[in-house]
Amino acid sequence: MDYVVGLDIGTTGVKCSAIDKLGNLLFEGVRTHDAINLAPGLAEGDPDVWWDESLDLLKEVVSTLGKGGVRGIGVSGMVPTLILVDSSGKTIRPSIQMNDCRAVREIEELKGLIDEDKYFHQSGNVINQQVIFPKYLWLKRNEPENLGRAEYIMGSYNYITFKLTGIPNLELNWALESGMWSLQDKNWISEIVDCIGFEASLLPQVYSPTDMVGTVTRDVSDLTGLLEGTPVIAGSADHVASALAAGMNREGDLLLKFGGGADFLVVSGKPVTDKRLFIDYHDVPDMYIVNGCMASSGSVVKWFSKDISGTDYSVLTRMAEKSPPGCKGLITLPYFLGEKTPIFDIKARGTILGLTLSHNKGDIFRSLLESVAFGFRHHLEVIEEMGITPGRVFMTNGGSRNKLWRSITADVVGHDAVYLEKHTGSSLGAAFLAGIATGIYDSWDQIESFMQDKVVVKSDPINHRLYSKYFQIYKDLYRNNRELFSDLFELENQMS
Repeated sequence: MDYVVGLDIGTTGVKCSAIDKLGNLLFEGVRTHDAINLAPGLAEGDPDVWWDESLDLLKEVVSTLGKGGVRGIGVSGMVPTLILVDSSGKTIRPSIQMNDCRAVREIEELKGLIDEDKYFHQSGNVINQQVIFPKYLWLKRNEPENLGRAEYIMGSYNYITFKLTGIPNLELNWALESGMWSLQDKNWISEIVDCIGFEASLLPQVYSPTDMVGTVTRDVSDLTGLLEGTPVIAGSADHVASALAAGMNREGDLLLKFGGGADFLVVSGKPVTDKRLFIDYHDVPDMYIVNGCMASSGSVVKWFSKDISGTDYSVLTRMAEKSPPGCKGLITLPYFLGEKTPIFDIKARGTILGLTLSHNKGDIFRSLLESVAFGFRHHLEVIEEMGITPGRVFMTNGGSRNKLWRSITADVVGHDAVYLEKHTGSSLGAAFLAGIATGIYDSWDQIESFMQDKVVVKSDPINHRLYSKYFQIYKDLYRNNRELFSDLFELENQMS
């Protein structure tokens, strides 16, 4: 039995999927780990834990399905993480994650040194907390001894691919999201690299998603049971692989992902850019994914359930179902961890407007759900201004299991949507890429054979018209308080 394997390296777990050419999910496994948050603004991870978990999952795949049938392996993961690797192939320090905010001073400094309009034209990016080079500058200033020991810099999935093959590598979207890569020319932007004295030798070769990086080494074969010489491809950024696994292979396909944060992804046939959003290369050749990432989504409802209300999520949902659209006059800004797209404001704060003594925790909980939906609507407004017309709309990930949240979101954005109840996600996308690369699949349309258990979520036009009025207040609430958020941020930092 021939099959391909995908690994996905996530913030709190490693997931593994194995699929065959007939559209069957043969294996699915997860190993969980903790994120590392030692201080406000710091977000780190342990790549050695990710590797141990990957080995454990691969060993389980082989013991379950047999080693002779594995035709290829692909890895996806968080992007753009920053991992320092020494000359012996070992990590030097924990990974600096994509949502790490330590380089605030460096970001402000670089904005004063770099022509931001020219930079955006070259990279399709803006200088923000996610890009790599401000973090590199922070390391240069604060941990020069660690940086001095580094032989390579890699991302999450690149590192696992390196450990499987022994070959240093980067993938196209890590390069693009690093902020140092030319979107059109597909090479490093020398002005950015030179501006901070970035050692270009630290950057390995850049591969496209289905390029073969190498093959499984003898050591990995001994540890897992995989056959030595099994092909390993470059893989994919996790959100792009997840979009692929949702069947997003047509222009205008739109995916709303309800994770700890929320992702908004739409397929474009050309490289259209806007400073309010990110752009990535699609795993499907000659296509792009315009996307946004909201810092808070499921993390906010979890916080409210556990730390604030002390009430079970399901109980809160039943209470929220009794609250009308608009929650009797409540508007919430979901900026509880600052915000990435579309406002790029790390100083923004979560805000609940309109509270009265008549409100209960069900009303507040519904307002939290609505706030994320308004965030999606904000992104939708941006892509429409860019000239992108949404087509098919999909919903995936943990928060979308909540029927109320799905319904609210469809009403807010004003589009019917397809909820993929058993969406396997990025690990399936990574496996499918390995299948394309090794000939298991001969068409990108074959990904649709994995899209089972679809649920259509209808948008109510009456609710949509009401939510449109609330949405205008939502946007005004941020605009009118942006300077106050900045004042609070500065005061908080003075006190600490």
